Amino acid sequence: MKKLLMLFLLITAAAHAQKEMPSVSINSENNKSYNVKNDFSEKDKLYVFSFWATWCVPCINELDAINQKYAEWSKELNLEVVAISIDDSRTSKRVKPLLNGKKWPYTILLDTNQDLKRALAIANVPYTVVVKNKKIVYIHNGYSQGAEEELYAKLKTL
Repeated sequence: MKKLLMLFLLITAAAHAQKEMPSVSINSENNKSYNVKNDFSEKDKLYVFSFWATWCVPCINELDAINQKYAEWSKELNLEVVAISIDDSRTSKRVKPLLNGKKWPYTILLDTNQDLKRALAIANVPYTVVVKNKKIVYIHNGYSQGAEEELYAKLKTL
């Protein structure tokens, strides 16, 4: 079963690899609109889009783990993390209080209508999409302790 799941994840990742980031606009927690394809398109910069939700413990653990390394990673790599909450209208009121407690240095976007989630065919979170030059170059689904080191190793190769 585990091998079958890994095969499925590899096939899914391969299907999305080198696909362009969709042109979808969503708002920040400060209500500023961002087009994820055009506003995150600095040449040769790596954008790590981390899809998360307030009710998803592995998502928060992943963002906390990346946060511990973020200053170091940013110095070494031309990198920006964009944390995209998929909380819907029922749970989105929990986002700002959580962010106030976390003080993450990331750009925070709210995909309340789940337009971007649908455009990328994301089934569940945590879900990480790495984009370079408007192209999706890496996808990872799920999080377990230490997975941020695997992400870092992958980022260094891109």
